[in-house]
Amino acid sequence: MENSTVTETRPEQSGATSPIETRNYGILSRLRSYFFFDPLIWGYTVVFGLTSIPFGFFDKNGSILHAFARAWSKTIMKTILSPMRIIGLEKIDPTKPHVYAVNHGSAFDIPVLYAYLPFQFRIVFKKELLSYPIVGGHLKRSGQVCVDQQHPARSVASIRSAFKTLRGGMPLVIFPEGGRTSDGRIQPFLPGAFFLAIKAQVDVVPITLVGTYELLPMNTYHIKPRPLEMRVGDPIATAGLTLRDLEQLSDRVRRDMSVLYGQ
Repeated sequence: MENSTVTETRPEQSGATSPIETRNYGILSRLRSYFFFDPLIWGYTVVFGLTSIPFGFFDKNGSILHAFARAWSKTIMKTILSPMRIIGLEKIDPTKPHVYAVNHGSAFDIPVLYAYLPFQFRIVFKKELLSYPIVGGHLKRSGQVCVDQQHPARSVASIRSAFKTLRGGMPLVIFPEGGRTSDGRIQPFLPGAFFLAIKAQVDVVPITLVGTYELLPMNTYHIKPRPLEMRVGDPIATAGLTLRDLEQLSDRVRRDMSVLYGQ
């Protein structure tokens, strides 16, 4: 990886459930966040977001907008002084359209994924994000898959869009918890990710992001720099599975993610 703060570690070289350093954060940390990190991140969002708009008119498959999102994310991650260690990246075959099931600890999960997954993918996101200035427009233009959790009847179109994305050879990143955790623990899963994986007959790859919850929990703008880890699990095949196996697949993915996370 080109970022000097990133190290890649094979699972046998490091215990996957090793704890991450914790720190105490006081008033100086809050001032640094509110008057340095937060304004810079909003500034990056405006600059990269507005610059990307013209490209959206001729970027038919979203690849150019993905490159903008990756540059935005890398800039953010370099700014917040949080070194990343990646464990198990070699398990990923970027040429295959896997479903990547990722725990959702923080608003920083998306920048982390864009910055450190070195291939094109699309994200399944909640409709509420469309109301965010600049970010919502980028999500809409770049081929991401929108889910309206408040109106389940509308989810049919979302499922079709996600299925088309996978069938077209593009990997999908899904947060199977359906939202961010409020306590730092992996929450119960919704069935959507596993329904898609079974219908498309593609592998599910569990990924856990460790430290992002502590970096920026829900309902705060206080960014607390800390070491982060991305832990990639073994791909789970769905070949031959039917929807009758959905709950079993969900349970297995959640179990694997809990082990990776150290929960």
